[in-house]
Amino acid sequence: MSLDIRPTLSALLRNRTGAVLVATQVAIALAVLVNAAYIIMQRIEKIHRPTGIDEQNILVIESAGFTDRFHQTASVEEDLRYLRGVSGVVAATASNSIPLSNGGNSDSLVTRPDAPRPGYINDMEIDEQGLDTLGVKLVAGRNFRHDEVQPPLTRTDASHFVPVIIVSRELGEYLFPGQNPLGKQVWSAFNHAATIVGVVDPIMGTFPGSDHPDRMFFLPRLPDEFIVCRYWVRTRPGQLDTVARLVESHLARSNPDRVIDFVRPLTYFKNRSYLGDSSMEIFLLTVTALVIAVTSLGVFALATFNVSTRTKQIGTRRAVGARRGDIVRYFMVENGLITGAGILTGCALAFAAGYWLSVQYALPRLDLYYLVGGVLALWGIGQLAAWQPARRAAAVPPSVATRTV
Repeated sequence: MSLDIRPTLSALLRNRTGAVLVATQVAIALAVLVNAAYIIMQRIEKIHRPTGIDEQNILVIESAGFTDRFHQTASVEEDLRYLRGVSGVVAATASNSIPLSNGGNSDSLVTRPDAPRPGYINDMEIDEQGLDTLGVKLVAGRNFRHDEVQPPLTRTDASHFVPVIIVSRELGEYLFPGQNPLGKQVWSAFNHAATIVGVVDPIMGTFPGSDHPDRMFFLPRLPDEFIVCRYWVRTRPGQLDTVARLVESHLARSNPDRVIDFVRPLTYFKNRSYLGDSSMEIFLLTVTALVIAVTSLGVFALATFNVSTRTKQIGTRRAVGARRGDIVRYFMVENGLITGAGILTGCALAFAAGYWLSVQYALPRLDLYYLVGGVLALWGIGQLAAWQPARRAAAVPPSVATRTV
C-alpha cells in the first residue's frame, strides 16, 4: 500500500481544490461532532442524575381559594384526611412548593448569627408525612413529629422560623465541613435559630437547574395562608392515573370556595424544568447529523468526480496488470489521505472550540475520549463514503477504458 502513496499525493497536488474543500468539511465536521457529543452527554447526565425522589409515582395538586369564606388551614386538614385514605395512596403532604419545578422558596442559613451570608438555600415546607411522600432516604437522625409541625404563616408573621429542620447531606457538609450536622443549630435570614434533627440523601430540591440543587432543607410547617397550597400524593406503582382521576373529581366538588388549578404527575414539572436541555440535545443532534451528511456527500462527490475524470488512467493501469483490488485500494488511500488531513486540522479546531465553550459558558474541558471517538467515526464515515465510487472505478473494463480519450 505504501507504493501507492507517492503517486496518489502527486495526483492530489495536481487537483488540490476539491481535496482541500473536502478536508475542510471533514475538519469542521469533526470539531462539531466532538463538541456536540460532549455537550449532549453532559445534558443527558444532568437530566438523568438521581433526584432521590420517587418521581414516577407522585402527583402534584394545586388548590387556591377565591372567596372570603375560604379558610386554608381547615381545607388542608380536610383534604389531607381524604387523600391519605384513598386506596392506592402511600402518603400525602401539603407544601408551599413543587419539587424539581425550578421554582420555590429559599432562606439564607448560616452557622452563627453574626456570620456573613453567602447566598440563599432552597427549602420546602412539609409535615410528618413529607419524607414518606417523596420517598427520600433518611440517613441520619429522625423524621419530624406531628407536634413539631408549625401552623401556616400569615402576612403579619412572615419572618417566623421553625424550631427544627431536616437537611440534605450535601447541605450538612456545606454548613459543617467534616462534621456531623445532627444537633447543630443554624440561623435563618431573620436570625431565628433551628436545630438539625435529620439528614436525607440523596435529594434534589425545587431548583434542578441551580449549581447545587442538592443543597436544601425541609421545614415542618403547613403552607402559608396567603399563597396557593400544593399537595404531593405518592401512589403505589401503577396507581398514579387511577388516583389522579379519583382525587381530582372529589376535590373539585368538596369545597365550593376554592378551585383545583391542576392535578399533574411530578414528572411533568421535571420534564418542563429540563426543557431547555432537551431542546439543546435535539438541536445539536440535528446539526451534527446534517454536518456529517454534508461531509459524507462531499467525500462521495469528490471520489465520484475523481473516478469519472480518470477513466483513461484506470484503464491503463488495468491493462498493465492492476487488479480490481489495486484500483479500490488506490482510491481508498487517496480518500484516506484527504480525510486524514481534515482530521488533523479538525483536532485543532475541536480543541479550540472546546476551550472557547469552557471559557464562555463555564463548561468542563473537552474529554479526550470524545476526540478519539470522533476521529474514528469520521474516518470510518469518510472511507464508507468513498467505497462505492472506488468499486465503480474497479469495475471499469480495460478495453472500454483505453478507448476513452
